[in-house]
Formats: sequence, structure tokens, C-alpha cells
Amino acid sequence: MAVDLVQLRTEVNEAGKVMRILGIETSCDETAVAIFEREMASGKGTVLAEKIASQIETHARFGGVVPEVASREHLKALPVMVEDAMNEAGCSWSEIDQIAVTSGPGLMGALLVGVSYARALGAVNNIPVIPVHHMEGHLFAAGLTEELPDFPFMTLLVSGGHTMLVRVDAIGEYRVLGQTIDDAAGECFDKSARLLGLPYPGGPEVSRIAVNGDEKRFKLPRPMLNKDNLNFSFSGLKTAVMYKAKELGELSDQDKCDLAAAVELAVADVLVKKSVRACVENSVTRLVIAGGVAANQMLRSLLECESAKSGIRVTLPKPFYCTDNAAMIAYAASLQEWKGGNNWDVQPRWSLSVES
Repeated sequence: MAVDLVQLRTEVNEAGKVMRILGIETSCDETAVAIFEREMASGKGTVLAEKIASQIETHARFGGVVPEVASREHLKALPVMVEDAMNEAGCSWSEIDQIAVTSGPGLMGALLVGVSYARALGAVNNIPVIPVHHMEGHLFAAGLTEELPDFPFMTLLVSGGHTMLVRVDAIGEYRVLGQTIDDAAGECFDKSARLLGLPYPGGPEVSRIAVNGDEKRFKLPRPMLNKDNLNFSFSGLKTAVMYKAKELGELSDQDKCDLAAAVELAVADVLVKKSVRACVENSVTRLVIAGGVAANQMLRSLLECESAKSGIRVTLPKPFYCTDNAAMIAYAASLQEWKGGNNWDVQPRWSLSVES
């Protein structure tokens, strides 16, 4: 028997009860499960249980994510993690009101593992399964620990594979104002790290050694910073790092630290200035940062400093919720009323903009 989710939400709300959501995230190289509880009347939420299994060590020897390997790792980890999360939360299946699962964008095989398992759980336990856009999860991740600003607000969504500026007018109403046309910021960090002989993933490694570097020693380009649009391009920055590394020859430890600091500053400079410009041009005074690169301390500090000069308030998620997690997927599902039934599938390429 199909469950009418809108009717379910109404009944739960009228009874003054809570909505419990099992979240599942398997879009790339992290298997994540969470159980999120939301008081429907007040809107307050609590993460009852949370599990994340990283595949970084598995993929590190390849220098990047191998899709087939990622899928197999998800398949091994997911059933155990769901059981552990249920036990930790002290929930029975009759107490789970819906299952929220990332259905895109991401790696096809990885998404299929999560969606297939979620649908099996839903079928066996008569629980509605809700597809969630991975980027939508990131858009609202800050709401897990901070109070989200009133609509409209701007979001700088910056991760390993995505860099975009999104105007959020309401739940489900998003306009992508600018995005990367080649390498995303996270990809630039990873490729620059490889050029410096640093291990995968590159972002945290670049940040780690950048603290001992002189960011002013090397002048690196700020691609597309002065273009009359809000798009991003970081391939030219990566290329500049490659030429500089070749010019120096065998890199000393200090060379690596200085280059890392210069890369970090160049990326942050572009992201911050374009974010502030987007807010000013759209008369938006609140800015949210999201995605894995949002955990970068230089970016966070520079963003707060430069935004304040233009009267823009910044909401920063806790670093833990910047990276891929299932709590943000469950939370995003709790904010919307899904009316699409079961006629949906995974979407490895899925636009976030309502205009697309």
C-alpha cells in the first residue's frame, strides 16, 4: 500500500508529534547514514544517530575516486551502517516515517547502491522513499547547527566537483547564477596537490602545509575574476601551478608550502569576491557557504571579513557538515513536501536550477 506523504505529514503535525527520517548518502566516495528527528510544530530538529564510512584510503593509491570500487564499498558498508544507526537511535522500523536518499547528481553506480537499498527498505517496511538532490542537501546543511537566514539568501556551494553561486528564494526555488565551466575549486586543489607531490585528497593537504607558507612569494592568476559574469574557472590556476613547479625544478619543502599558500589564497580570493558581488548585484544581504571546500579555514575567514565590508552576514556550517553526510539529506527532505510518488530514478547529471 502506497503511503500518502502529505497526509502523513499533516497527521503528524496535527498530533504534535515528531517526524523521523532515515537519510542515506552514497553519491561518491563516502557512505553515510543518519536518523534525523524533527518536531513538526516547532521545526526544531535533532540528529539521533550518524554514521560515515570514508573511502579515502581505498582510493588514495589511485590518486582519485574509482567509480566501480566506490560502488562495491558502498554495497559492503551500507547494510551494516543502517543497522548500527537504528540501534544507536533506539528506533524500530515502525518509528521511521520516511527514507531520504541522494538520487543525484553523482556517480551512477554509487547512486544506484543507495537508491536500491533505500527502496528495498521502503518496500519491506511500507515507508515512503524520498529522492533528494545532493546539492540541495548542501544548500541547507548549515541549518543542522545554525539558524538559516530568511529567504532570499545566496549560497556559495563549493566542493570537489562543483563550484556554484545559488540564489535560494524558497524551498525548491533555486537559481544558479554562476558555476564552474571547467575545474571546480576542489579539483583545482587536488590537481595542485598532485603537482606538489602531496597525497590524495589534495584540499586538506594543501591547507595543512599552507600554514607554513608565504602566500605572497608567488603571484598566481585569479581566473575570470574580472569577467562580467559570476562563473568560475580554475583550470588556468592549476596550469600556472604546473608551470611554476617546472620552473623551480626540484621543490624544497618551503617551495611546496609557499605554492600551497599561494594556491589557497588565489582560490579563496576568487570565491569570496564573486560571492560578495553576487549578493550586491542581487540585493541579498545574507550569504551561506556550503560544500567540502567550505571547511577551508582561509576561505571562511576571508569570506567573513570581506562580506562584513559590504554589510553581508555569513552563515557557516560546522566543518563536519561541510563534507558529504546523510544528516543533510534527511534534513533537506524534512523541509519539503514530496508529491512525486515513486516514478523517479537516479540522475547522475541533475541541474539544481529551477530554470533548467
